[in-house]
Amino acid sequence: MTDAPPPPAASDVDERLRDAFVAACHDELTALKPGNVHVHAPGHRMTVRDFEVSAAAAAPHLARKGASVGRRVRDAVAATAAAVGTNTNLGIVLLAAPIMVAAEAGGDLRAALGDVLGSLDVEDATLVFEAIRIASPGGLGAAPEHDVAAPPTVDLRAAMAAAAHRDQIARQYVTGFFDLFETGLEVFDSTKLWAVAEDVRIAAVYFSFTSGFPDSHVARKHGAVLAEDIMKEFQTFKQYLHPFDTEALLAFDADLKRRGVNPGTSADLTVGTMLLARLR
Repeated sequence: MTDAPPPPAASDVDERLRDAFVAACHDELTALKPGNVHVHAPGHRMTVRDFEVSAAAAAPHLARKGASVGRRVRDAVAATAAAVGTNTNLGIVLLAAPIMVAAEAGGDLRAALGDVLGSLDVEDATLVFEAIRIASPGGLGAAPEHDVAAPPTVDLRAAMAAAAHRDQIARQYVTGFFDLFETGLEVFDSTKLWAVAEDVRIAAVYFSFTSGFPDSHVARKHGAVLAEDIMKEFQTFKQYLHPFDTEALLAFDADLKRRGVNPGTSADLTVGTMLLARLR
């Protein structure tokens, strides 16, 4: 078990950012997300409680005033590992850290996020590589370049660029979080016209990712072919979002979990979208 880093003093934590992160994590858990953990069903030996504890452990480190992206990621992941003993939120933390730094800077959030991503350095990469080693995400394996097992030789954005073709979260660092702004937020806003409850809107955000891209986590664990097939299954099941068919979606959820399929990256992108929605 990883030793938890000392929690920052209360005066060093931006309460607005801390609370927004915890709320965004809670938002995502309320939605029926087939294959992933949610309030309607656990999965993959994880429960809603695991994610709630993880959010609480990570939040003060992510909201630490003046901290770099790398420091926020490393300390949040280490605190999570010490609290729950498993990787529940590496992807979430990697998305949240630059958003938090941008929100702390103020002004237009998307523009500030671009500035944050453009200023990432080798020290950020060093700390993020350490965080990834702590989390030990399933299916990580060795990388042809900028392997996290070795010290980085480039800044964090360059390291992410090398992985962007195979990892949706790395791609956000290269594209200025394009998928969250142009897919996630767009769906969250547009579904307000017909969705009767916010958890349905959040489920629609999740489906926008699972049906729009082969999920990176599924591809790492099960291969590109199955990831493509799962994306097509989600395209078929989108019909049950409007009107919302709980029974059909829970059956799909149970089937995916029986097969050991977890579109975890799409869930991470959903949390990132909800964080943007709360902070924009």
